[in-house]
Amino acid sequence: MSYQVCLFHKNNFRPAVLGLAGAIVFSSLVGAAQVTIPNSSLIASNSLYTSTYGDVVVTTGGGNASNVGDPSGRNDDGYRGPINLGFSLNFFGTTYTQFFINNNGNVSFGNGISAYIPDGPTGSTSPVISPFFADVDSRGANSGVVHFSQLADEDIITWDHVGYFGGHDDKLDTFQLVLRGPNFAVPAGEGQIGFFYTNMQWDSTDTSTVAAIGFGDGAGNSIVLQGSTLPGTAALTQDKHIWFDLNDNGVPVTPPDTSGVPEPGSVSLVLAGAGALVLARRKYFARS
Repeated sequence: MSYQVCLFHKNNFRPAVLGLAGAIVFSSLVGAAQVTIPNSSLIASNSLYTSTYGDVVVTTGGGNASNVGDPSGRNDDGYRGPINLGFSLNFFGTTYTQFFINNNGNVSFGNGISAYIPDGPTGSTSPVISPFFADVDSRGANSGVVHFSQLADEDIITWDHVGYFGGHDDKLDTFQLVLRGPNFAVPAGEGQIGFFYTNMQWDSTDTSTVAAIGFGDGAGNSIVLQGSTLPGTAALTQDKHIWFDLNDNGVPVTPPDTSGVPEPGSVSLVLAGAGALVLARRKYFARS
């Protein structure tokens, strides 16, 4: 996978350059579809899915200050992988058995992601699941780190009280991603992908003012939360969670009527057909 190289280095980034951050340019792509889920689908809650976080994620690759191999897990723009999922995940029609955990609030398939500006609906031109794609920086003394717990047919990734670039720890975010395999007995009102949020104090960093929430195949097909890549995502997700149901083909299933109140505890989704639909054009930034 080739990346568009950023014309500036992160440590030399000037906030003034970010005048257009958060602006979305729409284009029509045949065969690609973006589905936006109303933010009213978020369900009020006061805890993560689990308080058992598992092991610290030690980075094996990444960009700026990735601290590869540092057992503390503190880093900026690092990732770990490939990691065995422990099951086969059919995601947008492609079956994956491995994935990457990326420090910047997401997991990906095929390659690790060190990009830090969440531009576009999901923030990536690779297959990605983004509970909160933003410029996470866990180098601050008060910041926590990313954790990974693997159970039977269930993977849980937790960004525990993490800070933001560059090295700030005055505000901290805590969020969790749940991934379930096809053999997991999903309880009523839950799904195969879960996003959970508790303390969410920042979305603005020295490089960006937004976060991306959703998932997609990297080719334009995506599911995004209303408000993604707009300022205010931290406040939007504070003390909330949301589940997504996938059918056997890895394609989101038909949703209930989203004009009313969603069914408690569950949001089902549908990808539109192969017609031309508007979707956000992505710019994918990586380290120079």
